[in-house]
Amino acid sequence: MENIGIIGAGSWGIALAQLLSNNGHKVTVWSIIEDEIKMLQEKHEHVDKLAGVKLNDSIEYTTDLESAIKGKDVLVLAVPSPFTRSTAHSMKEYVANGQIIVNVAKGVEEATLMTLSQIIEEEIPQAVVAVLSGPSHAEEVGRGIPTTIVVGTEKKECAEYLQNVFMSDVFRVYTSPDVLGIELGAALKNVVALAAGIADGLGYGDNTKAALITRGIAEIARLGMAMGGRFETFCGLTGIGDLIVTCASMHSRNRRAGILIGQGKTYDEAMAEVKMVVEGVYSAKAAIGLAKKYNVEIPIIEQVNLVLFENKSAADAMKDLMTRDRKNENLDIPWDND
Repeated sequence: MENIGIIGAGSWGIALAQLLSNNGHKVTVWSIIEDEIKMLQEKHEHVDKLAGVKLNDSIEYTTDLESAIKGKDVLVLAVPSPFTRSTAHSMKEYVANGQIIVNVAKGVEEATLMTLSQIIEEEIPQAVVAVLSGPSHAEEVGRGIPTTIVVGTEKKECAEYLQNVFMSDVFRVYTSPDVLGIELGAALKNVVALAAGIADGLGYGDNTKAALITRGIAEIARLGMAMGGRFETFCGLTGIGDLIVTCASMHSRNRRAGILIGQGKTYDEAMAEVKMVVEGVYSAKAAIGLAKKYNVEIPIIEQVNLVLFENKSAADAMKDLMTRDRKNENLDIPWDND
């Protein structure tokens, strides 16, 4: 049995708390919001973000960050991506040398173009940082629906240790050393999911969705590989797998926000109606910055930015994507008569 601290009591943090408790670990959940902790203590359920999932009585809850961190074998950092840096900064003084932090949020910081693990390493240099990602809606993980996911670290031994900590008969965990590729796939798929939702809101069909998913993963892989990620990662669970589930499911807050925008809601109206952090919005501008830095074309993500931040109509964005210059789908496949 391991002693685990969950930093963040959103839907994903709570789903992982239940999973890890079911695995036999001692789990403590931290939130900065006193009313949220009181609700969890009294109801053993997050009625706002994970309704219907009754939590094990053994899970403990606290607003004391120090007690949630000290003495823990593993820390799971589960705050929304815009709060990763500030939370990591607050954690630093309590984290022991070599203590493992598993980041489960998804995003890229706009101001620095850093991935979330890079932010944690900068703020808490004494920690060992890992990432956990894949097609894994909290609503399903919390209910014990079979799910597969990937844990990424630089050290094989750490990855295999975390694999054992998280894995169960309903939660299959693979390992990978490609931390960068995992994080980029996780962050950028949220932007493509916004595009998929916008297409749904416009009333388009399965053909359009399939096009956005396949050309979207082409953009993600092109940028990710230019930055040093591995092609195999973008073909796997944290690439095409996570992209499919996020573009197709109504559990996806990014897709839901996109649907509202496609239906004519403003950016602010869509964010207010979803009532949760839409992480693709925060990664969209960062993706443009990365594409410029590495000289990579990402036309779908570019159009999402124009719709979100420059008042371009969703219909015009789709038309511009469809009428781009003619292309060969894969330049690496030669013609026999060339």
